[in-house]
Amino acid sequence: MLTKARIRLVKSLSDKAARSECGLFAAEGRKMVGEALASGADIDCIYVTEGVGGEGLEEALRRGIVERVSPGEMERMSHLRTASDMLAVIRMPRRGAGMPPLGQGLALCLDGVQDPGNLGTILRIADWFGIGTVFCSPDSADCYNPKTVQATMGALFRVAVGYGPLEETLAEAVRREVPVYGTFLEGDDIYRSELSADGIVVMGSEGRGISPQVAALVDRKLFIPPWPAERHGSESLNVAVATAVVCSEFRRRMHG
Repeated sequence: MLTKARIRLVKSLSDKAARSECGLFAAEGRKMVGEALASGADIDCIYVTEGVGGEGLEEALRRGIVERVSPGEMERMSHLRTASDMLAVIRMPRRGAGMPPLGQGLALCLDGVQDPGNLGTILRIADWFGIGTVFCSPDSADCYNPKTVQATMGALFRVAVGYGPLEETLAEAVRREVPVYGTFLEGDDIYRSELSADGIVVMGSEGRGISPQVAALVDRKLFIPPWPAERHGSESLNVAVATAVVCSEFRRRMHG
């Protein structure tokens, strides 16, 4: 039987300060726990309710990191509206503390994306389109927020996420002549613009878009046009939807 202290600890992982203090985060559901196991994540413990089969858990069982709990205990630990039958507590990778190094290929840069669900969806999009690095401004949502973790559907275990001042990262990109793209209402039609296989794509916050400081470092401004172009409809696209459109167009060019 779990101690009250352990239940409180797992439940506290919904709070960023608590996650930072203990270096742990939670992932819930068989899909997420399976992704964590497959990725080789540093798992502290996997909690499963009585009667749940050992599918995919054989190695975890051998390592002694699986603990059976009652449905009531799972309810008390869960961060979901309806508790799952499986929950993993995972140690944060060290890379989460800083910015991943600039490398070749396409990377995303998120300027103040504060909605946890949007961030999680963007990480899932990055994973889908083979983008392995996402830079986040300090005021972006925490990638280990339970809502973000669940929205990634496992992409969190495959995409390197870092937090830090975007100006420094983008200034370094400019010095190395790495193209820096960004989405703006006054940008050039993405479908008529020249796009490269390498570079950084900046996506702005849900409310204010890309900040002036970051915008000053963007050398290639893009715009996703509505259809038809003269139609006055929605003011803008959701940032995760816009990210999917942009990433899809970049990848389409690589096969064009």
